[in-house]
Amino acid sequence: MPELPEVEVVRRGVADHAVGRTVASVEVLHPRAVRRQPGGAPELAVRLAGRTLVAARRRGKFLWVDLDDGTALLAHLGMSGQLLVQPAERPDEKHLRVRLRFLDDGSELRFVDQRTFGGLTAVDTVSSDGERVPLPVEHIGRDPLDPAFDLEAAVGAYRRRRTELKRALLDQTLVSGIGNIYADESLWRARLHSLRPTARLTRPDVRKVLTAAHEVMTESLAQGGTSFDALYVDVHGDSGYFSRSLAVYGREDEPCLRCGTPIRRSAFTNRSSFWCPTCQRVPRRT
Repeated sequence: MPELPEVEVVRRGVADHAVGRTVASVEVLHPRAVRRQPGGAPELAVRLAGRTLVAARRRGKFLWVDLDDGTALLAHLGMSGQLLVQPAERPDEKHLRVRLRFLDDGSELRFVDQRTFGGLTAVDTVSSDGERVPLPVEHIGRDPLDPAFDLEAAVGAYRRRRTELKRALLDQTLVSGIGNIYADESLWRARLHSLRPTARLTRPDVRKVLTAAHEVMTESLAQGGTSFDALYVDVHGDSGYFSRSLAVYGREDEPCLRCGTPIRRSAFTNRSSFWCPTCQRVPRRT
């Protein structure tokens, strides 16, 4: 799944090339892409036609575009969703699902999704933590790159949870934007194991891992995000290259960049965790 840096790259592209433009028409080429819209394709078309895109915004991994009537277009990228800005004359992508045309007859905004797990939804907005957000995003916490992010409040929230550290990092209601890749990278930087009980962490420990998350995601963003294949791209279809800078994720049996110990991989729900057995000691109870 795309994480905060990959979504932020897309948000910036939409802000640069689509915001300020007025929707002329909406064409839905696959019903699954609008399955979250109660009235399906007809409702999406009615709610978007004639609306001007006011701002492209994000909270964690959730991306949306504010519309001039106070509602929002929420983009669920899923595992393979892409928002592309393409010249109108360019041939349709193989997995094109939704097309937005604008009154200026310029480039189109296209939603492409190979696996059809994502989609677009026109939704109402609500007030949450001092700003208007789409209703499905109301429960999502702020992310470490958000100017309004409260580090000390997040530290307290983590320590009040009775769970393991990596599970807490992936809990989007606490702190959003951190997924499997950046959780492993942040834990390695902080020298903490994923199984550390959050209730036993000191405040400096939690502060250290959240600061590491801020650092690694900022570095990834500067390199266009992490792209392992052609799925995670910006609005022009270009891939990021932070995968070359990953310290542990995907590096099983390769030497730790800090101590040289071979990196290990362990099962984590239906995914994997990558960690250094020397730098990140397994807690005693496990």
